[in-house]
Amino acid sequence: MSKPTGFLEYNRELPRSRDPKERIGDFKEFYEKMPEEKYRQQAQRCMDCGVPFCHHGCPLGNNIPEFNDAVGSGNWIYAYQILDATNNFPEFTGRICPAPCEGSCVLGINKPPVAIELIEKTITEKAFEAGLIKAKPPLFRTGKKVAVVGSGPAGLAAAAQLNTAGHWVTVFERDTHPGGLLRYGVPDFKLEKWVVERRVQLLEQEGISFRCGVEVGKDITTEELRSQFDALILCTGALTPRDFPAPGRELKGVHFAMDYLTQQNKALGGEAPAEEPIHAKDKHVLVIGGGDTGSDCIGTANRQGAASVTQITWGEKPPSERGAHNPWPEWPMVLQTSSSHEEGCDRHWSVLIKAFVGDESGLLRALRVVDIHWHEGRRGYDEVPGSERELPCDLALLAMGFLHTEHEGPVGHLGLALDHRGNVKTTKYHSSVEGVFAAGDARRGASLVVWAISEGRECARTADTWLMGSSRLPAKEESLTNVASWV
Repeated sequence: MSKPTGFLEYNRELPRSRDPKERIGDFKEFYEKMPEEKYRQQAQRCMDCGVPFCHHGCPLGNNIPEFNDAVGSGNWIYAYQILDATNNFPEFTGRICPAPCEGSCVLGINKPPVAIELIEKTITEKAFEAGLIKAKPPLFRTGKKVAVVGSGPAGLAAAAQLNTAGHWVTVFERDTHPGGLLRYGVPDFKLEKWVVERRVQLLEQEGISFRCGVEVGKDITTEELRSQFDALILCTGALTPRDFPAPGRELKGVHFAMDYLTQQNKALGGEAPAEEPIHAKDKHVLVIGGGDTGSDCIGTANRQGAASVTQITWGEKPPSERGAHNPWPEWPMVLQTSSSHEEGCDRHWSVLIKAFVGDESGLLRALRVVDIHWHEGRRGYDEVPGSERELPCDLALLAMGFLHTEHEGPVGHLGLALDHRGNVKTTKYHSSVEGVFAAGDARRGASLVVWAISEGRECARTADTWLMGSSRLPAKEESLTNVASWV
């Protein structure tokens, strides 16, 4: 390693962020840059472990100790070459991935883990600044044509890999612009959309065709796709939201979180406003659900000028440190405080919604809730006597996760077999219909952006093998190959 004692000499350090009171005035990313030496020091905290659990914690199998060593030595070019070998879109994962690699970092046993996500983002942005990331059209074409349905991270990764293999790839997207949840689900303060557009432009320059505003099953049939293309890959996500059918659910003011976030992203992108806008200005907002989507709603509501923002979840408050049942290198099930929480939010745990309460005109005015006490091992709960009350609420956002992929559209039209959770059932990414593949959330259920990219890459290799009899695309389990220093 560039500095074997770095983990002893340097503490974990992240870039400063703009003051919360200032940053809620816009939707821009808010982390400031650090001097280059600081990034190198953070990379030098890596211990080059004999067994790099970070590498195995990463669904993409990124060669983390290797690129940390390169950064620590100041060799940013080689660091990017290492990262690019396993990750198509490190500018996305370096911003919005929850970094399971850091949860598996050996240094994290008794110290804060290496800032892997920050280092990954910095490597990529330095590569863009240096002009290292350019369009690389394939040297030859196979003549095979592949349709990819859905332009989220899984679809983009599958398209990129199949294009590299020499196939003609067309990506179908029902929304106005490519990107899927990267564009329409993730708020701009976490991922500004110029980052997505920059990558899409590169993919187009490499020969990938995007057909946006085209809904498969409606604007074009699955039969037409199958007749025009040699293979079909479904990367349609898992967008069926989990509902909460309590009394009063039909009141105006109760919405799914993703509908709310999508509207805001479309407004920032200059798309036509919705007929029934969902906006938090001067409203008492209650976010139901404690995950990342709920956090995104909190940050968005604060930027829209909400009168108050409250987050409630029926689960117990997580511990501040790992419990005996949650040992390293598992993902730490501890209390997470996001940047959105820092901007202003009242948080409540172990709270059960009894009903949505409306006024005479049918508008939501409150949530009737009750505190609950969980039995040991979360084997049921009891309501706390005397704790039932009403919380003022003009806007309730349901952010309780997603059930499965949408069954309407291509999944239903093709008659694909489903697994026990309602997602596309596959055997090594091959669906129950010959020549039709599935990847990402459509196959595994709602998951992380890094898993989506990994799934897209692996599915592309499977489809390429099916089309050609073999594949030259790298498999996830393969070690880093053909990486020679550019210096």
